[in-house]
Amino acid sequence: MTPRAGRVRKPGVAFFDFTCCEGCQLDALNLTEDQIMDLLRAVEIVEFREVKTGGCESYDISFVEGSIAREEDADRLRDIRERSKTVIALGACAHIGGVNCLRNLVPADAALQEVYGDAAGDYDILDTVLPIDAVIDVDYVIPGCPINPEEFARTVADLLLGKEPRLPRHPVCVECKMAGNLCVFEKGQTCVGPITRAGCKAICVTAGRHCWGCRGLVDDPNIDAQREILDDAGLTVEQILEEFRIYFSCGKEAL
Repeated sequence: MTPRAGRVRKPGVAFFDFTCCEGCQLDALNLTEDQIMDLLRAVEIVEFREVKTGGCESYDISFVEGSIAREEDADRLRDIRERSKTVIALGACAHIGGVNCLRNLVPADAALQEVYGDAAGDYDILDTVLPIDAVIDVDYVIPGCPINPEEFARTVADLLLGKEPRLPRHPVCVECKMAGNLCVFEKGQTCVGPITRAGCKAICVTAGRHCWGCRGLVDDPNIDAQREILDDAGLTVEQILEEFRIYFSCGKEAL
C-alpha cells in the first residue's frame, strides 16, 4: 500500500482463518472502546474477512487462526508467510491444532465417510490435522480457546514498541491459587492445570470446571510437584493426557 503524501504509514495488520470457529478473531476485537480506538490509531487493518472486503499484497503483522486440514490450506498458509514480516498463531487451533485434531484419532478416510457419507470422495483432506508451525515458521503465539483479548492487545503493543512478546512461564495452578480456588484434585476430579501454560486467570476452574489445557504445555514444568499431585491422585501423566486429549491430539510431522 502506498501512503498518501505527508501521511506516516501505519503497520499493516491482517487476519486469516483456516479450520476453526473464528471465535479468536472476534475476541481479538472484543476490547473496550478506548482500546479499539488506540489500536486503530496505531495500525491499519489491511485484510480481515470478517470485518472488511478487499486485501493487500503484503503485511507487517499477520494473525492466523485455525489448524491446517487440507493441502490447499497448507499452500495458502505458505503464501501468507512469504508476504508477512511477522506471523502470529492466534488461538489453540493455530497454536496446538485445537479440537480439530481429534480427527487424528481415526483414519482420515473413516472421518470423511462418517461426516460426508456417499459424498466423501468429493473432499480431499490431509491424513493429519496440524498446527500452523508444522507448515511454516511462526514468530509468536497468542494461545487459548478462545484467546484473551487483553493478551492480544498487549502483544500488539509490544510489537509496535519493538519489544518481544512474552507468554507466562508458570502453570495455571499458580493462577488458581491466586484466585483462591480449591484444587480440582482435592475434589476427586482431574485437571491438566499443573502442565498447562497460565495466562487465562484460571477462568475454567474459577467457574467450577477444570483446566482442559487449551493454552498448551508450560515450559519447564515443576516435574517433582506434578508427580506428587498425580501420585496422590493415583494417576500418571499419560492417563491425564489421555483423558484430556481434546487439546493434545495434534500430529508432529511437518509438511
